Amino acid sequence: MENTIGTRIAALRKSRGMTQEELAEKLGVSGQAVSKWENDISYPDILMLPKLAEIFGVTTDELLVGKPDAPAMIVPAEKRKKLEDMMLIIKVDDEDDKVRVNIPMLLVKVCLETGMAMPQVTGHLKGMENIDFSAIITLVENGMLGKLVEVECEDAHICVYVE
Repeated sequence: MENTIGTRIAALRKSRGMTQEELAEKLGVSGQAVSKWENDISYPDILMLPKLAEIFGVTTDELLVGKPDAPAMIVPAEKRKKLEDMMLIIKVDDEDDKVRVNIPMLLVKVCLETGMAMPQVTGHLKGMENIDFSAIITLVENGMLGKLVEVECEDAHICVYVE
């Protein structure tokens, strides 16, 4: 079976024990609309994707392309990328906003080596104040990639990845 957004919606709905009507009610659409999505006859409105992802407990990326966030893994030395070819990705979801920050790893390392703080990243995002970026650099230099930090605090969910 082809892995389409419709098949993913159907699988996610069924895995949560929901009927098409229950999902439709949560979204304020008809059961027929959900049926059309699941059969790839039509697609949900783009503005509905974040709500669908929230209901299913997945990211919009996972809903759209079917790939969950990359788990942490150790890459063998011979297959590692150079630090300048990697990105630090920070995802913050709180009750009001979704913040996505992509920073080249080399820039993070240079900032830390020169004693510069990264207030634009850490200062305004609740839960980020205790993340040790020096430790993240050390992990990455030793081959760790994927989701390296996940913080669940009172008002926000924060994930730090390196790709």
